[in-house]
Formats: sequence, structure tokens, C-alpha cells
Amino acid sequence: MENKHDKYEKYKKFEGQVLDDRYVIEKLIGIGGMAVVYRARDKFLNNMTVAIKMLKDDAATDEVIVKRFKNEGRAEGMLKHPNIVGVYDVNIKGEYKYMVMEHVYGITLKDYLSAKNEPLKFDEIMSYTMQILKALTKAHENGIIHRDIKPQNVMVFQTGQIKLMDFGIAKLPNAQTITVTDKAVGTVYYMSPEQAGGKKVDARSDLYSLGAMIYELATGQTPFKGETPLQVLVKHINEPLTPPRQLNSSIPVGLEQIIMCAMSKDPAQRFQSANEMLDYAKRLHKNKKIKFDELPSNSFMKNFIGRLKRIFGSKKKDK
Repeated sequence: MENKHDKYEKYKKFEGQVLDDRYVIEKLIGIGGMAVVYRARDKFLNNMTVAIKMLKDDAATDEVIVKRFKNEGRAEGMLKHPNIVGVYDVNIKGEYKYMVMEHVYGITLKDYLSAKNEPLKFDEIMSYTMQILKALTKAHENGIIHRDIKPQNVMVFQTGQIKLMDFGIAKLPNAQTITVTDKAVGTVYYMSPEQAGGKKVDARSDLYSLGAMIYELATGQTPFKGETPLQVLVKHINEPLTPPRQLNSSIPVGLEQIIMCAMSKDPAQRFQSANEMLDYAKRLHKNKKIKFDELPSNSFMKNFIGRLKRIFGSKKKDK
């Protein structure tokens, strides 16, 4: 059986090699379940430092994994934004299947949360939230639904900047949908009810997932727990959400309102776009004591009741 040292040495051997007479691999910087990541230089672009994500041998022969890898490259390649990790090149035809990406210096938000081991401060939560919403606005405007918003897919830098990454299971315009499975570790804790139920998803599903992530940033725990992934999915669909202020009373009322709205079971009662949610986040960040008199979920019900009154009112007049 291959041990950790042997595995490390196996992939370290690529150091010093040149891929496609262009990318000079300098150092192995990470080993994941399906891919390894190297720091490299691009000879064609003045030796610019890049990151190369290369599929492992067994993953490179798996049709679903390769399709997901291609999907990730295509999605991120379409999106040029300061809060999205950039992809410069994807090669899945040669002996080695790899993606050339922006080289970033940071850690995942999940690792950052684990290191802190406590809820984040208000300003930090709002900064990360607004940056992710800007990234999602860009993606959604291009017809791309991420479908896997979670702390593991957000990179955090010392400057406070964040970058959204891993569009591997994203829904792309005019592209075949890639099925989401339990293999995406941690995903079930942030999955929208419609995604959990295998229904059609749109941009509002990403907003639910973001709401679940903000819930964790603010309380230190995920919205729903269970002994199995299936139990967690069922709770997303059926179980009422515990208001986050019951777990952390220091959370501003306005932040709780935003979380509860984003995590409404019914997509029609959530924020209807990332840009709309961003507007509320900006207002709260400017004044943390604000209490929103009307959120999309409230206005939806008011509009619905108003329509019913107008319909039945007009019928009475006709009689």
C-alpha cells in the first residue's frame, strides 16, 4: 500500500519538468483527493507565476471527474473578476490533464474558521459576504450558477480579500448539467432545499448556500446537522431554521434578517438576485443597528395578498 511519503515523492518528481514546452513546474504545493497543485512559471508570459492543477492518474481516467474538471476551467475562464480565481488555460487532451490558474497566496475560509474556532466579527463577516456577492453577481449575469458555495471554496488572503473558486459542478449556459453527489464533502451542509430535492436550481439556490455559510460564520456552526448526509439534506427541505441570534445573541438583528431571508425554503421568498442581497448587506454594513422593515420575503407576501385583494375586489364590483 502506498504511504504518504511515497505519494509525495511520486508527484514531486514533476518538479523541474516543462509541460507543453511552456509551463516550468517549480514546486509541489498541494495534494488533494483528485488533483495535485504545483507552483509554475509561464515561459510565454514573461515567466509569470501560475498554479497548475493536475489530475491524478486514476482521476484522469474517470469520465465524470474529467467532465467536472473541464467544467471548472470553462466557467472560471469565462469570469474575469477580482473575487474569482482566474483560469488561464485548460488541457485535457494530452497525457497529463491540467489547468493553469492564477497563483494565490491564502487559505480556505474553512481552514480559517477552524483556526479561529469561534464566530467571526461583524465587519469581517460583512466584508466576506459582500465580496462573495460581487463574485456571484458576475457569475449569475453570465448565466453561471455555482451550486457549491461553501467555506472550502473560498480563499482568504491576509489583505482581507477573498476569491471564490471551484466551479466544478457549476451549471453553465447551454451545457450538460453535472450531477452533484455526496462525494462533494461538506456540500450537504450548505445545499438549498431545491438542490437537495433534485429539483431545478437557479441563482437563488446560490444565495441560500451563501446564507447557510454566513450562518456558520456568525454562529460557529452549520444551520443543520445529522448523522448522515441524507439526514442533513432532509432537514434543509423540511426542518425550520433556528434563528442565529438564539445561538449568538451578539449578532445584529439586521444580519439575522438577511440570513433568514436568504435561507427561506421557498426561493420566491428569498432575495431574488445577488445584487439585491448585496444592497441589503451594504446598508447593514453602513449601520449595524438597522432593522429592515421589509425584506423580499415580506414584500412577496404583501404583494401576493395585495394581488388577491385586487382580484376578489374587482369580482365584487362586477356583481
